[in-house]
Amino acid sequence: MTTSENRIRKQLVELLRGGQAHATFENVVKNFQPKLRGVVPLGLPYSAWQILEHIRIAQNDIVRFSMNHDGSYHSPKWPEGYWPASAAPANTESWDHSVQQVQEDRDKMIRLVNNPANDLLAPFPWGEGQNLFREALLVADHTSHHLGELIVIRRLLAAWPSRPV
Repeated sequence: MTTSENRIRKQLVELLRGGQAHATFENVVKNFQPKLRGVVPLGLPYSAWQILEHIRIAQNDIVRFSMNHDGSYHSPKWPEGYWPASAAPANTESWDHSVQQVQEDRDKMIRLVNNPANDLLAPFPWGEGQNLFREALLVADHTSHHLGELIVIRRLLAAWPSRPV
């Protein structure tokens, strides 16, 4: 692996972990009051729970697709397969589990990116031109977008720190 490839992998990992120019996933979900997790603020279509679950489901889909060496994996049906039906989590454990799954799937993507055996730009044989580089960027971009929504929800619910985290 060349020095340039190492640098690209390092930059992708930093992007997936977040925090450079944006809040990290961990900071956005930290200390989110359980009573507010299912509240849909006026004028918004989703609760924090629905956004968190959407991040989890979509990221898991992308990671599983990226690891789909035999072509057997199929994505959930759009859009219903990517959004929870309920505005609120069933309990605190559901929220905690979703947070943990987002972190675990992010770490799986990081391992894929860091594995020198994986060519970042080679199209997946099971895809339609997708490659690991694109999928890693997609995870980072998608998560970042929805983290911004979670921050807006927290601000509308007066549950976001007044100073940047």
